[in-house]
Amino acid sequence: MDKSYIIIILVSYFLVLMGISYLTSRNADNETFFTGNRNNKWYLVAFGMIGASLSGVTFISIPGVIGNSSFTYLQMAIGYIIGYAIIAFVLLPLYYRLNLTSIYEFLKQRFGHYTYKMGAGFFIVSRLIGAALRMYLVAIVLQKFVFDDLGVEFEYTVAISILLIWVYTFRGGIKTIIWTDTLQTLFMLISVGLSIYFISDDLNLQLGQIFGAIDDAGIGEVFQTEDGLAKNYWIKGILGGMFITLGMTGVDQDMMQKNLTCKNEKEAKKNMISFSIVLFFVNILFVTLGGLLFLYIDANPDVAEIWNSLGKDGKGQGDLLFATISLKGGLSGTVGVFFLLGLIAAAYSSADSALTSLTTSLSVDFLNIENDEKKVQERKRRMAHVIMSFALLITILIFKYANNDSVVWTLFAAASYTYGPLLGLFMFGIISKRKVADHFSIPISIIIPTLLFLFNWNLRSIFSVPESEPFYEFGSEMLGINAFLVFICLWIFSTNNVRNKEIY
Repeated sequence: MDKSYIIIILVSYFLVLMGISYLTSRNADNETFFTGNRNNKWYLVAFGMIGASLSGVTFISIPGVIGNSSFTYLQMAIGYIIGYAIIAFVLLPLYYRLNLTSIYEFLKQRFGHYTYKMGAGFFIVSRLIGAALRMYLVAIVLQKFVFDDLGVEFEYTVAISILLIWVYTFRGGIKTIIWTDTLQTLFMLISVGLSIYFISDDLNLQLGQIFGAIDDAGIGEVFQTEDGLAKNYWIKGILGGMFITLGMTGVDQDMMQKNLTCKNEKEAKKNMISFSIVLFFVNILFVTLGGLLFLYIDANPDVAEIWNSLGKDGKGQGDLLFATISLKGGLSGTVGVFFLLGLIAAAYSSADSALTSLTTSLSVDFLNIENDEKKVQERKRRMAHVIMSFALLITILIFKYANNDSVVWTLFAAASYTYGPLLGLFMFGIISKRKVADHFSIPISIIIPTLLFLFNWNLRSIFSVPESEPFYEFGSEMLGINAFLVFICLWIFSTNNVRNKEIY
């Protein structure tokens, strides 16, 4: 694709975002930034959340893993629906009843000051690493296919991207994010839909023939029921999807902050249920696209050669498959244009949302701005926004200079373990009325995930099982195990003295 077209696409895209920011941030204040003044339409929030929940990782990674795991990702998508139902009917009523700005204020009311700070700290570390990884992976793709040819260094690509995010979110915050996420979700879905259409047309497949062709290629399996030791065994997938949803949405400030912008609890429930159903079908689109990408590679050896040259040992990287076919696969230029729009939308819908929620948590949970005068609140919030922007930039550059994929994914895995204690704390706080001393919850929430991480990392060594032999592999269900063990330990160290009856 011509470089001038790419520049026009990028500039036009950000001009649109700036326009949205201008319209949504007029007369904005801290209440606008943090809660959107709680007057957003539920259907607007639901649609925008699709883009934020998928992120650039989903956009480029899920289609690329179909070759190894077939359609088994949909097992997790089924689990997502269960998790979202629990959030809608258990967590959302609690958050609205307590009128929370930061959901970790619940931990303060239920356990105490130190547990509250620890929970908010866990979120900041987890979301910072997660958002940085998602943006890093997308930035690598853009760098390899776009900015290297333009002579722009990776560091500048990331720094300018974060600066642009800061510019269009620093005033309107979550109010702006709701609208930009809606636009970015639209671009992402159009990108996936057009890619499916053009690739299937190139392969001379009618829409009704797509699933049959994918199944004939041996990559259409949805439920993996044969190997119970594998990570993608069906029950692990469903339970893992449920626990991921509860941990990374239900007790995550980033995702829940959007839900709390709805007018009331009833509309927030509508948002969550409708969002979960639509998201399931969107995931079907992504895995379908993945199947078509591998059919296209098989039918076009010259494109396969380009893709393989980008990987190691002559094997293409799954994360680069969609980009390779869209930008260098000989398809219509329309596919390349919408791939770039979809990729940018996926990256920024996740990053801008994360930056806003990180700013909210730092401002409310650590800077305590709700106790200050309005002018001081504004100054502290803007300072927090700048701090978290720099933190995001530095974290992305750490990933880049680590120059080791295993290190990057190990950091991401370690960050995901912190959602387990958060989920365990919220579960205990909601289900049980027993009292736990504030200082007990901190070591429990740190020791349990640390031991589990070390156990999982050294599983084969502990049981002396060679790499060549099949052995049980923990998948996303580890988050639920983490939460369950934290719950049990909290119960052991609790007493029957009921704490804070007013929150039940």
